[in-house]
Amino acid sequence: MNATELLANTLSPDATTRDDATQKLESAARENFPAYVMMLSNELVNEASPPHVRNAAGLALKNSLSAREIARQTDYANRWLALDEGTRNKVKQDALMALASTAGKVGTVAAQVVSAIAAVELPHGQWMNVITTLLGFVSEQSSTNLRVATLQAIGFICEALQNKPEILSMRSNEILTAVIHGARKEEPSPDVQLAAIQALYNSLEFVRDNFERDGERNYIMQVVCEATQSPSVPVQVGAFECLVKIMSLYYDKMNYYMERALFGLTVMGMKHSEPEIALQAIEFWSTVCELESELAWEASEANEYGEVPENESKFFAKIAMPEIVPVLLDLLTHQDEDADEDEWDVSKAAATCLGLLAQAVQDVIVPAVIPFIEANIRAQDWHLREAAVMTFGSILDGPDPSVLTPLVNQALPILIDMMADTNVNVKDTVAWTLGRICDLLVSTIQPDVHLHPLISALVSGLQDNPRIAANCCWALMNLADQLGYVEGDEPDTFNQPSPLAPYYEGVVQALLRLTETTTSEGQHRTAAYEAITSFVTHSTADTIPVVQNTAVTILMRMEQLLAMQNQIVGADDRNNWNDLMSNFCASVIRKLNDGIQPLADRIMTLILQLINAAGKTSTLLEDAFLVVGALAAALEQGFAPYISSFLPHLYPALKAHEDTQLCMVAVCIIGDISRALGDQTAQYSSAFMNVLLENLQSDVLNRNVKISILSCFGDIAMAIGPAFEPYLAATMGVLRQAGAVQPNPLDIDLVEYVSNLRDGILEAYTGIVAGFKNTPKVDLLLPHVPSMLELVQRCLADSERTENTIKLAVGLLGDLADAFPNGQIKQLLLAEWIANELRMKSRVSPETKKTVRWAREMVKRATA
Repeated sequence: MNATELLANTLSPDATTRDDATQKLESAARENFPAYVMMLSNELVNEASPPHVRNAAGLALKNSLSAREIARQTDYANRWLALDEGTRNKVKQDALMALASTAGKVGTVAAQVVSAIAAVELPHGQWMNVITTLLGFVSEQSSTNLRVATLQAIGFICEALQNKPEILSMRSNEILTAVIHGARKEEPSPDVQLAAIQALYNSLEFVRDNFERDGERNYIMQVVCEATQSPSVPVQVGAFECLVKIMSLYYDKMNYYMERALFGLTVMGMKHSEPEIALQAIEFWSTVCELESELAWEASEANEYGEVPENESKFFAKIAMPEIVPVLLDLLTHQDEDADEDEWDVSKAAATCLGLLAQAVQDVIVPAVIPFIEANIRAQDWHLREAAVMTFGSILDGPDPSVLTPLVNQALPILIDMMADTNVNVKDTVAWTLGRICDLLVSTIQPDVHLHPLISALVSGLQDNPRIAANCCWALMNLADQLGYVEGDEPDTFNQPSPLAPYYEGVVQALLRLTETTTSEGQHRTAAYEAITSFVTHSTADTIPVVQNTAVTILMRMEQLLAMQNQIVGADDRNNWNDLMSNFCASVIRKLNDGIQPLADRIMTLILQLINAAGKTSTLLEDAFLVVGALAAALEQGFAPYISSFLPHLYPALKAHEDTQLCMVAVCIIGDISRALGDQTAQYSSAFMNVLLENLQSDVLNRNVKISILSCFGDIAMAIGPAFEPYLAATMGVLRQAGAVQPNPLDIDLVEYVSNLRDGILEAYTGIVAGFKNTPKVDLLLPHVPSMLELVQRCLADSERTENTIKLAVGLLGDLADAFPNGQIKQLLLAEWIANELRMKSRVSPETKKTVRWAREMVKRATA
């Protein structure tokens, strides 16, 4: 089969033909990559070939150079850079020539190829003249197609290199000049103007220096503002998109332009009859509100520490509120009855913007919208009723609860009645608004007045369409989360009746019925399981029987599902499994704790069957392992009978280095098992330690999994105590080495990683010290005390330290002093830095203060 035919088949409507052609192309790329790229390049530049075939060639060429996953992208880049120069130059020449094609979208595809090659070569200092070449093409007035495709190529290159701004910053002036020239209102071709506006959008990150200079900034802003008035709708949309991005990047420079132009342009834009334009203008104000909420938060943080905030709010949203609120309220009434629920339209955008505005301006939004709500909540026209409810729901997060409470008290009975509205859209928004009240303002719900009608209305709503049912589930979940017992509350609270207790049985049964409905829309089933999980998690002593019955029901359901077919094939079955497994089982087990014992055999049998049925489906395996971890924690030493049948399934997961999440869960399970079995772990510790130490040597394993491994050493040591002696030297060597890693302060990711790494090491040291403390072998730790204290000092001296790090480091200090109370490490503990750190003045939680006081006591005793 020749190249033209093969490429044409990759676009075939027939899946078999398409897959066959794609596989043949992939094997051609593997067998002889230079010949493969030459074949595609020749096809791309061949004016005699049909445009759809040339497009397919260009896309295949681009896909051989770029990939989403970093590892594959690196492989592709290396494969390209390994080609001989002649081949690479020929492909580059062809791609540049194809930019001028007059056929269909070939120029745009060629622009993607040029960009993909540039993104690989420029970071390696190669093809440095590509920008010069492209800038030459932009001024080629005789060919509109060439100018459009070239501007697209520049935009794509800017987009591809936005994480490496230094590569293009030297050329930013020339790029900006060319792009702005094409974006001017004087440009005769709307296609050129659109390509230029889109290229400008992608280059905004690179032109920081230009934005610092008043004259240049004024000119850029003028061109963009004029483009919002272009007769071409796509150009207007692109210009508003630019304004959104300019606002998010250069907020502090926008004061002058807001007063002179942006304010008026965006308010007019929001009213535009063309939805695409209105959406971008609304997005502009959503961005302003988000930025100003963030600035308000920064200001309150700075204020708390008596500092001046780095960036000051210009309060654009507050100033503009009287103008933009009426427009947003009007747009809320433009709902499209037939719109798909996932379809983004102006009324949804306006609702989102109103919610963000409420967060940004807080209390002042309330009087601005109340007249609209009051006038429309009982209107004949459903559009007005729904808009009124949406407005009310949107402003619940932002204003002070004391301002909202009287309004919610007044509105609740009306909203509960509206759950029986004749219009499905109104009911959906009412259910969402009730969910927001349950989440954000639960204190306004008076149990004796509101709970019965509220829960009745929500339970009835479960029988409505899937969207309404999902919102009712969410509202019930919020109710349980906010009104229920919280683990860690006073023990007495668990024994006191919950205001929800009378409704538990009925609500859980209704939710279980909802999970039985067979429908392709799994969304409401997932929501129902999440709500049941919340009711389980927050149950009190008087509702535990409901939890027990629910556990039995769910177990039976899982057994039936697994019996139906030993393989989980259909997507719907798999989703049902995921819903059942992910949180639910673990929540029931945690709640019933050792009360799960009578069901333990059934649960473990089921889990082992599931692991076999799941094959390589890692999400199912992760969920199964999490249930095992919860069961081990609940049964403690009673988990021992299940270990031997479970371990053969655990080891392959520990060796699945490329599956980060699965490997991480498997490592945590070793910790769970060790904590559960205590000293009985000794018989498995050799196998555990070998596999963990082996994993640390892996080049493939994600570095965050390695942090979990370090803290897992602590769990094993704490469980088996002095029996950890055979592994002590190797473990301490690994921990000391890891503790010496220093971050580059300019690399934020690395700073965060090192912070987490140190926490993992401190957890490991704490477990090891606890394991040997109060045993005859405690002196084995003495040679390692200096390196442990060195890490504690390094952690506490770090200005970026987190509260968790402080607590772990001080806790380890106290543990060491407690382990050696008779002066064995007295000289080390008398170091001045220790006394200084234990007089800690920084703001920490009461919990951490308690740890500091205890550590001070231990050090005092060990140095007496």
